[in-house]
Amino acid sequence: MCLAVPGKITNITGEDPMFRMGRIDFGGIAKEASLAYVPDAQVGDYVIVHAGFALSRLDEQEAKSVFEYLRQIEELGELEPAPLDRPATS
Repeated sequence: MCLAVPGKITNITGEDPMFRMGRIDFGGIAKEASLAYVPDAQVGDYVIVHAGFALSRLDEQEAKSVFEYLRQIEELGELEPAPLDRPATS
């Protein structure tokens, strides 16, 4: 299963809209992502990121709701990998 995850833009490099990159903070883990699909995004904005691309902007409250939902899933153990001797279930 693949998830698009919200994160906060903390830094932007590049001026050409097709090649701008953002440093995205995912609740303490920072990764680089392309901002080509969100040319109006600025430092401090929240974006949904999937496969290294920021796909859309969202407001802070919506981002916090998604983070809370992901925390609840993790508490249920749903994000733990299946043991190697047992196939994963969907």
